[in-house]
Amino acid sequence: MKRYKYIFLSAVLLFSSCDGFLDKEPENSRPVSSIDYTITKNMDQPVIGIYARARTGDGFSFWGRFGLMSIRGDDVEKGSTPSDQGELNYAKSFEYNQLGGYWALNGSWTGLYNMVLQCNSALIDLASYNEHVTSDADKRLNLQYQAEVRFIRAFAYFHIVRFWGDILLVTDNEQVFKAMEVTSREDIYNFINAEMDFCANNLPALRPNEMPMKGRVTKYTALGLKAKANADINDWDAVLNATNEIIESNKFELYPDFYDYFKKPGCLSDENLFELQYGLAGVTDIESDAWFEYQGPRQGFEGTKIGTGWGFMVPSKSLEKLFNDRGETVRKETTFLYAGSTTREGDIMKPSVAADGHDRVFNGKNYIPSTQMPVGKTKYGYGNHIRMIRYADILLLNAEAKVHKGQNGDIPFNLVRTRAEMSTLTNVTLDQILEERQVELACEWGERYFDLIRTGKAEGTLPGFKAGKSEFYPIPQAQKDLNPNLK
Repeated sequence: MKRYKYIFLSAVLLFSSCDGFLDKEPENSRPVSSIDYTITKNMDQPVIGIYARARTGDGFSFWGRFGLMSIRGDDVEKGSTPSDQGELNYAKSFEYNQLGGYWALNGSWTGLYNMVLQCNSALIDLASYNEHVTSDADKRLNLQYQAEVRFIRAFAYFHIVRFWGDILLVTDNEQVFKAMEVTSREDIYNFINAEMDFCANNLPALRPNEMPMKGRVTKYTALGLKAKANADINDWDAVLNATNEIIESNKFELYPDFYDYFKKPGCLSDENLFELQYGLAGVTDIESDAWFEYQGPRQGFEGTKIGTGWGFMVPSKSLEKLFNDRGETVRKETTFLYAGSTTREGDIMKPSVAADGHDRVFNGKNYIPSTQMPVGKTKYGYGNHIRMIRYADILLLNAEAKVHKGQNGDIPFNLVRTRAEMSTLTNVTLDQILEERQVELACEWGERYFDLIRTGKAEGTLPGFKAGKSEFYPIPQAQKDLNPNLK
């Protein structure tokens, strides 16, 4: 029987704005035999290693996976040059038979499953520490650390199940030494739900920016994932309960300025339920896997203060028309970064030079002004954070759940519109909520595509999509070759 193999990569230090967090060595970077589990003050080290991994390209910031996640929606086009990462054209048109050997598809699989395996290892370490814990306070802390790791693992599975549907569920790393059976999509969502119940019960009832080490996940992060996962499977009771609990905590609020929210001021803000942190830690650069550069303007800016990008995942013309037809100004300035324009901070974009106009506009949500970058740092997006779950999403899911349940969803819906300086609406409908999500969450994590899937609107909206056939990517051929149970 063939062994199911994965690539293990060592973790690197986790960036945090909180003093002292950077100085801790991730547990997973040392041989297990060297760990003294009797030194329980080091019990957080496996958790730090997990956060570090989550931030890397083998965690959640792999640009190739972001492209595959985003491209199928009608809010983005591939961008860059026509031939660069040409496989994304097949993904866009749902010609999946052309993708079996695509390196980024296989890299998405191995990266996410390596994230899972490292979480499993961290949980074993925490169990070993727990054998030497004596105080009730430390036992509770051990449960909190377990919950943090289990959240990250479940978030990885959330991405995996959205990509591939029926997948492998690995909770014990010994399982990888045999040809595993596939677990159904339904059971994966059941697993995520059960994990989030454990997490919500064992994580602090705080915002992430209230945590002693700012940005670590909390009870409300877990409830946010539970809401998003249950929206995927149209369990609106669960979505309503989870989002109500987040809202009624009175912990969260929208950042007042939509434009500034996606820049440095919005990092670790009260809107963020989960984010990946980057920047300058002392003299150490903590950077993403080119996640910002991937979406940055190819021709760049005048001068030398900001570097160029690769020009992928640009806002689509149909999205631009929607913004114009709705009279969006606040969200348009933020979402669309036009070649040849000057930003409000005075950064001047170079003009478009491509005859076909593929370098005309870019995703402005990833632009950070030169005035907010450390002296001497010019890489596009340097120092910004990647927002993974935000309160605006929770509010719109709450509105949607209420309407599904025959309730009125105007209040949460209009909070989002008011921030964008749009007029309030009354007795909002599901279609209005879906369109609001299309505008508010444009070019973010493929949310538009997944909204169309769960609402049954993908066929007829997305050219080439066929219901029952196009929802999920094919399992990478390299993985099928390793495990005959994968189809």
